[in-house]
Amino acid sequence: MLDATTSLLMIAVVAIATFATRAAAFVVFPKGKEIPPTVRYIGNVLTPAVIGMLVVYCLKSTNVLAYPYGLPELIACLAVVALHLWKRNTLLSVGAGTILYMFLVQFVF
Repeated sequence: MLDATTSLLMIAVVAIATFATRAAAFVVFPKGKEIPPTVRYIGNVLTPAVIGMLVVYCLKSTNVLAYPYGLPELIACLAVVALHLWKRNTLLSVGAGTILYMFLVQFVF
């Protein structure tokens, strides 16, 4: 088990690394400097690609041939899509979908 000092040191290193990677964009592309088209393209397509990969990863082990036949996953996914089309709020959609899925798994199926 880790002691408090080691845990705090690990948290500090992760926080510094996270901050450094976020700040690097402002160093590499200062205000007023043109962003290369390749970087702009990656910025536009990376988020949907990562979300798509996460959906595939989360649904890859869903067994549709045995009870509950993937119904909790299907219902939660449809709720996420419907909420996102309605409100256009990713945090709301994913949060509500997660809560709905956990409710379905724990209490319904």
